[in-house]
Amino acid sequence: MRRPVFTAMSQEAILEKVRSIVAEQLSVDAGEVKPESNFQNDLGADSLDTVELVMALEEAFDIEIPDEAAEGIATVGDAVKYIEDKQA
Repeated sequence: MRRPVFTAMSQEAILEKVRSIVAEQLSVDAGEVKPESNFQNDLGADSLDTVELVMALEEAFDIEIPDEAAEGIATVGDAVKYIEDKQA
């Protein structure tokens, strides 16, 4: 039996998964979650929300996001780009 070959997710697939996680974590409609959406300014996240969001993304994508990197992730698009780069 052949083992499945791991392939990196497409940017669109990452965006959809991030959108779903953000909507659930922040209790907002997924339609409001756009790549340019800022977690705090546009989606109403506070500092605890952002910590929980980073933890949810780490778990969902099986990655580690160091604190220094997490500080640079302000928008949905930033999160998608970071995850995409980690898969490369």
